[in-house]
Amino acid sequence: MNSERIQTLEQMRAVEERHDEAPARLDKRLVLIMAIACALSVANLYYIQPLLAVMGQEFSVSANQMGFIATMGQVGYACGLLFIIPLGDKYNQRTLIVGMLAAVTLALVFMAAAPSIMLVTVASFLVGVTTVVPQLIIPYAASLASAKERGRVVGTVMSGLLIGILLARTISGLIAAQLGWRAMYWIAAAIMVLLAILMRFLLPQDHEQKGDMSYPRLMQSLWGLVREEPVLREVMLFGAMAFAAFSAFWVSLSFFLATPPYHFGSEVAGLFGLVGVAGALAASFVGRFADRRDPRVANGLALLIVLLSFVFMWFTGQWLFGLIIGTILLDLGTQANQISSQTRIYSMRPEARNRLNTVYMFVYFVGGSLGSLLGTLGWSLAGWNGVCAVASLMLVIALGFYALNTHKLNQQLQARN
Repeated sequence: MNSERIQTLEQMRAVEERHDEAPARLDKRLVLIMAIACALSVANLYYIQPLLAVMGQEFSVSANQMGFIATMGQVGYACGLLFIIPLGDKYNQRTLIVGMLAAVTLALVFMAAAPSIMLVTVASFLVGVTTVVPQLIIPYAASLASAKERGRVVGTVMSGLLIGILLARTISGLIAAQLGWRAMYWIAAAIMVLLAILMRFLLPQDHEQKGDMSYPRLMQSLWGLVREEPVLREVMLFGAMAFAAFSAFWVSLSFFLATPPYHFGSEVAGLFGLVGVAGALAASFVGRFADRRDPRVANGLALLIVLLSFVFMWFTGQWLFGLIIGTILLDLGTQANQISSQTRIYSMRPEARNRLNTVYMFVYFVGGSLGSLLGTLGWSLAGWNGVCAVASLMLVIALGFYALNTHKLNQQLQARN
């Protein structure tokens, strides 16, 4: 029994060494195309955040109700991850990507035309369900990269993902201020049509041999992956807690900036996305660090950076410079944690990359949904201090788990030696 426990813990450091050496089939141009596709498609989920206050005024609903609409988008995304992404281990991924781009186009049109708050809520959920294209592209890119370059490739494509998340807020805030919030969703639908056409002709055909599992068996295998892979269990917690804190910040920011001493509108809340791009630009460097060093150490450092960002904003949030510095640290830490985690899981089982990604990203976005909900609750109960307190608690939980696992790992390795 003791030797089994030691072996399980050793997997958390050595798992990457037992993986495939995929041939390098990615050039820089293709990696860039994939990064741009991730940016444009993931943005659909985040256009809403700077628009919450404006939409609330149109429909005469409270901040709590608008926060629930944003939460439904995250819940929808988690459902899409759980029920759609596993199909990437069974079917041609290019076909899936193009099909999901067509589906999200319809959901965006529904959102733009929704006449009531109830239909906006349903549309937000459907946009979330269909905005899963990046989570098909990222494991596909990892499968095309060699093991030695996987961290760099994942880092570059992930940089597109995070830049899309951040600039979505900037773009939607500016467009809403000039044309109204509905215009943002009409424009997004048109972008998705163009992207579907481009992906059909620019993405390489998926030549990987697929398994013959039925869909029910694919879904049943998800729990087996969680049970068998300690690395997966660890990064699931890290990702969920970090993204919960990240979502709590962004879903509350527009409300905070609308109050004294700021009195800013949606366009300024959106412009904060530009501040966070500094963190996204560090993505390729984080990926290289994960290739050359221990990506688990990068996880721990990233979580610490995110915690420090909230502690800093807790005490300096009333000043603009405090929010700017805190936002940079928050996005840097969130990006570093995500890249380190995905580098680890994409190095595990080549035949199950999409399912591994499903489990990880499902829990990740459940964490985001929880963070959106708790962020708006913290704001309603205690304002900005409540938001920072909720986010900090989530990160303390993640860092406590990291420290506990590190202690157990080192203790048992010493006992074995």
